[in-house]
Amino acid sequence: MTYCVAMRLNAGLVFLSDSRTNAGMDQISTFRKMTVYEKEGDRVLVLLSAGNLAITQAVKQLLSSETIEGSDGEPCTIWTANSMFDVARIVGSCVRKVHARDADALKRHGIDFNCSLIIGGQIDGETMRLFNVYAAGNFVEAGIDGVCYFQIGESKYGKPVIDRVVTPQTPLQEAAKCALISMDSTLKSNLSVGLPLDLMVYEAGSLKVDKLIHIDESNAYFRMIRTTWGQRLRQVFDSIPEPTWSGEQPDLAAGAPAQPQAMNPLSKISAPNA
Repeated sequence: MTYCVAMRLNAGLVFLSDSRTNAGMDQISTFRKMTVYEKEGDRVLVLLSAGNLAITQAVKQLLSSETIEGSDGEPCTIWTANSMFDVARIVGSCVRKVHARDADALKRHGIDFNCSLIIGGQIDGETMRLFNVYAAGNFVEAGIDGVCYFQIGESKYGKPVIDRVVTPQTPLQEAAKCALISMDSTLKSNLSVGLPLDLMVYEAGSLKVDKLIHIDESNAYFRMIRTTWGQRLRQVFDSIPEPTWSGEQPDLAAGAPAQPQAMNPLSKISAPNA
């Protein structure tokens, strides 16, 4: 399993992925889930992958050379496409090609065609865009109806902190910190996600990769997050009033000690008399 998150913000893009593909009693494997395609001054594309490793590797193998008819009617690849929409179409085309080749054989062995991808970046002359590509090759775009991020893989553990913190106006450094905290929450709760991590922060309009880091156990900043986040959560938890069964109201004035919060009584059904 894996956990990947990508954010599309006004100031740029944030991408984070783990590298664990198998977690068992006697085998833990790691493969990088982030692939960066850069043509400095022209385009920066980032692909995050989750699901069956053989499937996602096959998709990536096709991606650099796959050609489709672009929105302008001309043939294009990820290196020549004029829009991120066409890049997302190319990724979808590769997924469908791998499905056509391998899905039946996988089904005969009881294996689902499991593949989730995030593709994002910027092409010169176009704004930044971010897409989530599904196993059928179709896709949706972030930034529609207020959604500014995507997660794939083990997303449920890291989602609450992102929902409470990240908006399109969030600064890049803050968003990167939030992504790392969401990863720490996932690492804490699920053994199928593990270090090392890949983190990339892209500044809008730069059309180059200059903030890309590989994070392992020796990374001091991530070690600090893993220690501090748990401690601060406990402090906040302890500061919240505990429930009681009386009508008392909590005193939450500044500096006042936390008081119990009253619970509204529920109706109950009593057993009939024998």
